[in-house]
Amino acid sequence: MGQVPLTFFRQVIAACTLPELMKGDLFPEDVKSRAQDILNHCGGKSAGAYSDSAGVEVIRKHVAAYISQRDGVKAHYEDVLLSTGASESVRSVLNLLNVHSNGRPAGVMIPIPQYPLYSATLAEYGLHQINYYLDEDNDWALSLKELQRSLDESRKVCEPRGLVVINPGNPTGSVLTEENIKQVVQFAYENKLFLMADEVYQHNIYAKGAAFHSFRKVMHEMGSPYREMELASFMSASKGYMGECGLRGGYVEVINLDPEVKKVLLKSVSAKLCSSVLGQCAMDCVVNPPKPGEPSYDLFIKEKTAVLSSLKERAQLVADTFNSFEGFRCNQVAGAMYAFPKFTLPQKAIEKAKSLGQAPDFFYVMQLLENTGVCVVPGSGFGQIPGTFHFRTTILPPLEKLKIMLEKFRTFHQKFMNEYK
Repeated sequence: MGQVPLTFFRQVIAACTLPELMKGDLFPEDVKSRAQDILNHCGGKSAGAYSDSAGVEVIRKHVAAYISQRDGVKAHYEDVLLSTGASESVRSVLNLLNVHSNGRPAGVMIPIPQYPLYSATLAEYGLHQINYYLDEDNDWALSLKELQRSLDESRKVCEPRGLVVINPGNPTGSVLTEENIKQVVQFAYENKLFLMADEVYQHNIYAKGAAFHSFRKVMHEMGSPYREMELASFMSASKGYMGECGLRGGYVEVINLDPEVKKVLLKSVSAKLCSSVLGQCAMDCVVNPPKPGEPSYDLFIKEKTAVLSSLKERAQLVADTFNSFEGFRCNQVAGAMYAFPKFTLPQKAIEKAKSLGQAPDFFYVMQLLENTGVCVVPGSGFGQIPGTFHFRTTILPPLEKLKIMLEKFRTFHQKFMNEYK
């Protein structure tokens, strides 16, 4: 997508990979210090050695310190498990819930539209997928009425065990309010549901007045009994301002687990051995970046700010442009990296799609791809209220390329609407 890697991240990872690079003046002193601290806690002082299955201990401690500072509530490194991206942690926790009861499968509530990792993993593990629709007319908030409807219906076929919330949202680009999170926490408590908070986009907040509130912090501030609830929260080095997807760094913090259940989780993680140590190094850079006064700080802040400012500009551009199209309605891209606009199609286009055996939104996006080379993902791939049409597009392309893409999109849409009216 053209984003230049952050200098500090790559320098620390390079130094961990080839310690000889720390000789001389090639790297700033804070880079050398960070890299050496990590290597001192690796087996044989090498990033090529296996780490503990849960990750390098000092990196887990840095994660706990980051969470403590973010939330103002002390975190414990024993609750932190480093993983190959957040996806591996999600799979581990979902597997923990996979226990049949009374001859019925366990069920997990997931948002619709949803990130396909969840539906795919639930299907693989034989867990029952419990869909709840997000409230598009209310900035994709979670509706208590809809949550209850979904839960009540699911109890006919499964034993509901977990509730997944993605905040900021993928594919919706939404950011939940603190009040909405409180409502969700209360709902989970009342229904004895294990909360899974996918918070990998926590650095990606763009809309005026929007703010990231971690489920962990909100639960603590709500007091007992909510602060004692079980919660798994996920973070990744792939998102945010970092974009280090290929390094596969991530973690899960699991709090308030029964000790015996925690042992089972640790056994499961141990069976897979450790995650990539270089991915762990990337995660360390996320949670332990340069501090004011350190040699790398000014450049780090400059690069980080440039990435997030550009994403904010692109988020506004995408939403504004789509809202100018005939039949389109796009909620503001308040966070994350995506827009999920709703669009209407002429009846003639819907009938054409059906004649080809295609979903209408799939037909539309394939016509877009074939005519312009622009690729977006149909809403039917994420789930949507029946009778509505959406697609997901990213805000990641460089601004000038994004402008070109949107103009191609506009020309195509006008032609498409004229053809099928």
